[in-house]
Amino acid sequence: MESADVVIVGAGHGGSQAAIALRQQGFEGSILVIGRDPEPPYERPPLSKEYLAREKPFERILIRPVSFWEERGIALRLGVAVTAVDSASRTVKLTDGSEVGYGKLIWAAGGDARRLSCGGADLSGVHAVRDRADVERIMAELDGGARRIVVVGGGYIGLEAAAVLTKMGCSVTLLEALPRVLARVAGEDLSAFYQDYHRSKGVDLRLDAKVDRLEGENGWVRRVLLADGTDIACDMVVVGIGIVPAAGPLIAAGAAGANGVDVDEYCRTILDDVYAIGDCAAHANRWANNAVIRLESVQNANDMATTVARHICGTEEPYRAFPWFWSNQYDLRLQTAGLSMGHDQTVLRGDPETAKFSVIYLREGKMIAIDCVNATKDYVQGRKLIEAGAAIAPALLADSEVPLKDML
Repeated sequence: MESADVVIVGAGHGGSQAAIALRQQGFEGSILVIGRDPEPPYERPPLSKEYLAREKPFERILIRPVSFWEERGIALRLGVAVTAVDSASRTVKLTDGSEVGYGKLIWAAGGDARRLSCGGADLSGVHAVRDRADVERIMAELDGGARRIVVVGGGYIGLEAAAVLTKMGCSVTLLEALPRVLARVAGEDLSAFYQDYHRSKGVDLRLDAKVDRLEGENGWVRRVLLADGTDIACDMVVVGIGIVPAAGPLIAAGAAGANGVDVDEYCRTILDDVYAIGDCAAHANRWANNAVIRLESVQNANDMATTVARHICGTEEPYRAFPWFWSNQYDLRLQTAGLSMGHDQTVLRGDPETAKFSVIYLREGKMIAIDCVNATKDYVQGRKLIEAGAAIAPALLADSEVPLKDML
């Protein structure tokens, strides 16, 4: 039976960084990365942006050149997934029927794209944007003449896909079931701005739009029917409604977790020598007022991976990384620092009409997050204020003539 000192499940950002960080920390044991994607590790954020837009070839979104892994003695086993974990025998079972033994296990499996639960969700022409194969199928159908696109979901993935498809000349209808886009992650000022901006670019953006079912012809999606009876003709449907954490085998093996896998400050599960990182890891986050959350971001996956690598190599440094995010849509660069959940006040800094402004989030008078649209200075300086736990008068924060750095 094949075995490795450290087996990493997942070849995305978290799994790749865990392997890289282990070598950087001087780990000399064997490392095996198991990935269900047949491709070598690659970046996921460009999938809904530069890769879909054909601005970057696949080789440019590889996390490292293919030769990198062999040169550092990191084995890749690709195109297979883990179906079961046996923590007593320290083995994992794979979809090809084989088993692999481990000394320590790092679970970095991420999540699966959440599917529509309505009728017709399995029709051809209905796509997620989760891996290279998803985007390749979308591109092939665009090349085949698909031009009427319905995007379901007004989060970052849906908005980014809508922006790219619109720029490619498609007729895009974007459906959001809630009263505003980005409702789970941003304040009303930011939501209103992005709604107006997408509409100004030609996107038919509809709010409170709940999908009832999809209908097709000859097995291909051709209509989206909404709960209010609206019928939208289409050639393709792109679904961006979040992910389901890929944690089933770990939970079945006895790990704790209701929404993903519960981990401690060193990213350890309750199973001996089993860690979990990235999108599927539920942890108490100091920047979320110690609420137990999952953070779906490259930054979180990479920082958790480094925490685990250090812990395996004997350095106990708890995960305390500051959260940050970004999104590119059209000529807009959104940069977010901190977590706005639980805020009780927002401050608008600058004028959205200029497409250069920030939204600042406060809780009990202290700055906890900032969303910056084409305002990099605010992002860099605002982050320092958040890390310092600064309490600043809202009127001063709103004065865009006063640099945030002067308020520290």
